[in-house]
Formats: sequence, structure tokens, C-alpha cells
Amino acid sequence: MSTGVTVTPKPKQIRRRAAADVDGRFPLALGWKHCHSGDVTTATTPPYLDFERCFHAVSSRDSRFDGQFFTAVRTTGIYCRPSCPARVPNPENIIFLPTAAAAQHGGYRACLRCAPDAVPGSPLWNTRSDLASRAMRLIADGAVERGGVGSVAETLGYSTRQLTRVLTDELGAGPLALARAHRAHTARLLIQTTRMPMSDIAFAAGFTSIRQFNDTIREVFAMTPSRMRDDAERRPNAFSTKGTVTLRLPYRTPLNPSWIDWFLSAHAVPSVETWSDGSYARSLRLPHGNGSVSLRIEPGFVSTDLSLADMRDLAPAVSRIRHLLDLDADPVAVDAALGDDPQLAAAVASTPGIRVPGNLDGTELLLRTMIGQQISLAAAATHTARLVDALGEPIDTPHEGVTRLFPTAAAVAEHGHDVLTGPARRVTAIVDVARAIADGDVNLHAGRTIGDLRAELLALRGIGPWTADYVSMRLLADPDILLDTDLVLRQGAQRLGLDLRDCDRWAPWRSYVSMHLWRTALVNR
Repeated sequence: MSTGVTVTPKPKQIRRRAAADVDGRFPLALGWKHCHSGDVTTATTPPYLDFERCFHAVSSRDSRFDGQFFTAVRTTGIYCRPSCPARVPNPENIIFLPTAAAAQHGGYRACLRCAPDAVPGSPLWNTRSDLASRAMRLIADGAVERGGVGSVAETLGYSTRQLTRVLTDELGAGPLALARAHRAHTARLLIQTTRMPMSDIAFAAGFTSIRQFNDTIREVFAMTPSRMRDDAERRPNAFSTKGTVTLRLPYRTPLNPSWIDWFLSAHAVPSVETWSDGSYARSLRLPHGNGSVSLRIEPGFVSTDLSLADMRDLAPAVSRIRHLLDLDADPVAVDAALGDDPQLAAAVASTPGIRVPGNLDGTELLLRTMIGQQISLAAAATHTARLVDALGEPIDTPHEGVTRLFPTAAAVAEHGHDVLTGPARRVTAIVDVARAIADGDVNLHAGRTIGDLRAELLALRGIGPWTADYVSMRLLADPDILLDTDLVLRQGAQRLGLDLRDCDRWAPWRSYVSMHLWRTALVNR
């Protein structure tokens, strides 16, 4: 029996109350649990997956909710995204599920019309810091394929049994089913966008056998891999050249690209990354090899050209790019909450859908942040470029100007004193932190809790509260960190007449307030 939310009110009552009660701004909620009573499954933690709210979103085909829940239709055995253009099913035939994996685990297959696996991820994994959310961030990065469920559980500090129980209770599927859903999505991308042999795709996507790959594709998409490729071939320019994948990464609108454009261009370090006329390119250090990517923000999606040495890195690369650009955010909820503040309203209106930039590599993020402490962006880029040129590994890429990887922590620990310049204390602090990362004493991954990560960072010499908060915000995609000690941010607050001590009213979106205040100060310089 699949888990979800079944109909309890009468259908007409649902339609009437949904139209009256749902404003759509804060879609679902903070947790998902279920219980069984006979053959009926009911939600026990309202308002998450509240039937009336979900049904209203489906009835209005509201794309803002794509990825936040899925509609499974028991009469057809199909699951869809909320915005699916097909006829809205009768309420008595619907259950709502928190993940695509839960739908697949319940025996539902993906709708061919709306491709429910190809949607922005749920913003809940960033707004929450519980075990299920932290596990989802690691699973999306391919941690199960690389080390198994036991490795993920150990990373999070739990037993495999505990992790499986919590994920099943909270998300409707265990870690293996969640990882399987990610493998199916990766396989579909490779089938439809490359000419790789099916056997290579199977192992690149993380499947352990050709049979497992074939069975999963047939079960999830109700077609064979060959038919899926045949359908893709009918589209012009469907396939990428060897070693590259061209993707469209969707996001929830609105997204104002001006802030992301400024942030990426202002922080670009030569050889590692380039910025030119709205296109951002950079090198990538990935679990199975190296790669590079070129990005351009378009209306409704990010045009992405990925070049990978090992196609097994497709899923983690996509996950990290989405994290870098904050593509899984819920901008309607953020803007609605912050726009209610009269002192912030003008800033929100001028930059609707502002994003909080994430990161692609935790080691690079921390070391670059330390290098840039108390100096200008231009000076930080100069110092970082010197480090890259001396210690970064050369890489061949199809992207002009992208020639090196950011140095490893081990390389900086061994040779940093010979390359880095500036105050001796800062250089020593950077080298010591690099050594701690290389030795495994500091763990920079998305599965950390903010409290543990911040305490670990503050225990290191040369890292103060601002650096710890900034790195935590970008590494964990935490939406609720106000960088109130930042000088530029304080200048922005002063221009808007804001008292940063009175910040509780902005929770849980204080990271977005930080972005608005930074932009206010920088634009008016």
C-alpha cells in the first residue's frame, strides 16, 4: 500500500473550501508523517500535504508547487507534477506524496506528459535541518551510489536502521528508494541527451547491472530505454557531442538574474572561472573525475553545458549547480514574507526572486572566504588566482579561459606558505585550516547541522563569526542567516533605515535579507 494523504472531505466540499482558504504563498509545511487505520492512510502533521491546499494547487495547475509534492492517481497508476496539463483527476482517486521516490515505491509510474521527475527540488530540504532533509541533500549528491546507505548513515551520525526508519516515516521511502529515483532521473537525462551506449548509461547512472537499469526505466517511465531514446531523436538537436551534456535546469519563477550575475562576475577567479556577457563558466572537481560547466540564466530555466570526464558525475554535478544558483528556492514565499515589511518592500520589488548563492565545493568555499577576509573583491581575486596558478591542476575543457581546478586542501597545506602573501597570521591560519581539511578533522558537506558546522569552524584559528556564518549559509543553503556584522550589509541596512537587532520578523528568510541589503549597498555605490 502506498503512503500518502487520502480524501476525507467530500469532493464538492474540497473544491469549495480550497478555493476559499488557499493563498498559495506558503505551500506545505515542516514535516510529513503518516499512520494507518485499516486501509486508510491519513496525514497526522498538518498542514503539510494538506489535501485541500494540494488539490487547489493541482486544480489551478500552479507550477510553483512542482517538486514540493506529487499527485498519484490510483485509477491510472500514474504520478504527476501539480502543474500537469492533463485533466484534473477526481479527488477521490488522488493521493498526494512528498517525493517522486514515494510514488515509485508505491508502484506509480511517471507521467509521460509532464515528466514529474524533471522539476525543481523541494525547498524544504534547505529550510529544514532535520535528519531527513540533511540525508536528502547527500542522496542528491550521489552519496548512496558512492558509498552505500551505511556510509550516508555514518556521515550523519546514525545507524542504517535509524536512517531508513526516519526517511520512510518522513518522506514515504527509504534511502535506497530515494537513491533509485535519482538514478532513474540521471538515466533519463543521459538517454535523451547523449548517444552513450545503454550499457554505459546504466553504470554511469549508478545501477549495478543492465537488468536493474532496464527494469527500473520500464517501471518508472512505462517504456524501454530504447523507446525513450527513439522519442528523443525526433526532436532536433536532441543530442550532445561526446563527453558533453546540454541541459535545461528548471527553477521556480520569479528569478531576477541581476544579483546572481553580479555575484558570480565579481567573485570570478581567472583560470578557474570566467564571466562574459551573461555566461558563467568554471571548472569542477567531482567525485569520479573532473569537468567544467557553462551556465546562462534564461526565462524559466538555466541553460547548462556540462563536460564530464566520467558520466557517473552527472547527478552530483547537476545537484551542485542547482545549489550554487539556489534553483530550488521558493521565491514566492520569500518575497511575500519580506515584502510585507514596509522598509524592505521597495528592495524586494526591485529584485523579485533574489537568490542566495550556494557553492560547488566546500573546501574551495572556506579557503577562498579566508583569503578574502578584510580585503577587497579585486584583491581577493588576485591572491586566489596566484594560488590557483601555482597549485591548481591543469585541466582540458571546451570552455575558453577555464584551464585549472582549484587546488586541493592537501596542496595548500603543503605549499601554501610558499605561495600565499599577506599578513603572516592569516597565511598560517589558511594553511592550518587546509591541513585540518586534508586530515579529515574538518568535514565540509551538506549533511551537517548548522550548529555543529559553525562550532567546528569557530574552533579553528583565523575563523570568526562572520566567516563561520557566511560559509554555513552558502554550504548548507541555510535560508535564515543574517550576516549582521558585515560592513557592507550594515551600510545597506542604514540606507533602508533598518535596525538589524530587530530581525526576528524576517525569520526564516534572513539569508535573503542579507542578499537584499548587500545589493542595496552595492548598487548605490
